[in-house]
Amino acid sequence: MEPKDYILTEIQGEYATLKNVQNGNEVFIALSLLPSGADIGSKVHWECFAYTLAE
Repeated sequence: MEPKDYILTEIQGEYATLKNVQNGNEVFIALSLLPSGADIGSKVHWECFAYTLAE
């Protein structure tokens, strides 16, 4: 799987909605999978089955 970049668009309880920067698709994931400090508007990078805050 190739690396992907997302924008965190919404937090609902213990879940987050991420919007793919390249194609606009949205994914709904557990908030616990995201790095600490992630908040609405954060850019998140996914690679090797792990999320990190992107610059």
